[in-house]
Amino acid sequence: MLLATGVLLLAACTGPTTPATSPAAAGPSSSAPPDSAATSAAPTPSPTPTPSTVAWPAIPPGTPGELAPGSDPSVLPGPILIADRNNNRVVVVSPQGQVLWQWPQPGDLAPGQTFQVPDDAFITPDGKDVIATQEDVFAITEIDIATRKIVWRYGTPGQHGSGPNQLWNPDDALKLPDGTVLAADIKNCRLVDLSTASTSPLWTLGTLGSCHHAPSTAFGSPNGAFPLPDGHFLVTEINGDWVDEIDRQGHVLWSTHPPAVAYPSDTHQYKPGQYLTVDYSNPGQAVIFDASGRTLWRWNPASGPGRLNHPSLAVGLPNGDVLLNDDFNHRVIVIDPVKNAIVWQYGHTGQAGSGTGYLDHPDGLDPVPPFSLADTVGLTAPATPGRW
Repeated sequence: MLLATGVLLLAACTGPTTPATSPAAAGPSSSAPPDSAATSAAPTPSPTPTPSTVAWPAIPPGTPGELAPGSDPSVLPGPILIADRNNNRVVVVSPQGQVLWQWPQPGDLAPGQTFQVPDDAFITPDGKDVIATQEDVFAITEIDIATRKIVWRYGTPGQHGSGPNQLWNPDDALKLPDGTVLAADIKNCRLVDLSTASTSPLWTLGTLGSCHHAPSTAFGSPNGAFPLPDGHFLVTEINGDWVDEIDRQGHVLWSTHPPAVAYPSDTHQYKPGQYLTVDYSNPGQAVIFDASGRTLWRWNPASGPGRLNHPSLAVGLPNGDVLLNDDFNHRVIVIDPVKNAIVWQYGHTGQAGSGTGYLDHPDGLDPVPPFSLADTVGLTAPATPGRW
């Protein structure tokens, strides 16, 4: 059985009742904070989520899935999009572990086009496209799901910089309701807002070459800028272990250190007042904390099947479970924070591959609509007027 247990500091949500079966080593413990947030709450979906405009292929009855033994498909609300970095592809996998969609395939790329090392992938607010960030080749690519064609790209693959049509290790590009794309530009130490109508950013925040914590004048190598339901954004800074909430005018509402995290990655809201980050380390962690830096829940087994190896992104599911890509373990998992157990896994732990049921350095994910990040944080609603 795959199920592994970790350390529960505070049950921040409810989850399925599937019992854990394979113990893993425990990490550090701490007392639960007093009067914690309600344990049954989970990330709040948009009141009017946009239905998916794409009909994923039907799987013939009886087609086997490719999940780790003991996985419970019911913990997922629907299929998930995975950026399978070292296989140079994005895939959509059903809760049963069946591949519903894969890109690119022969004929998808036009002559001269390439698609390499996607490290993040998110579905656009209208449900029609995928925005894939190719951090290590300095590009952001938008793919039409139905036509399977690249419809927009920013950045010159293989060439980093800060001039027109140039980025330097972009991360977590997300399309906003106004059609622009917000991304962290890590080694340029800035956030950028990009448009299909311009070869230069419409807007930037941060100072080129100034990679230290002084938001919003400077950012310490920002690796994520995730939207919040109220129109604000959470910025994760690698240098110094910082997370900041900023508004659309660049005002800083708060900054804090994700507690006991060495390399914070891709922080976003788990539920109101609670924030979820991962520690891109070995062993890695998933941590839920509040704006004061107080730990609410932590997953950090030091050994065994629950040990994480450089996880880069975790997202909350409607039932309160945590969906996470465990990059160097070549798997995507779901952790139940109440049972404190891994309850679903796609990919073979520690075994990279490209065949059915295998991944090679999965580096990003997004549930498909109506449970995508865009739906969860309300990006399907009209944008709040402001600088962005």
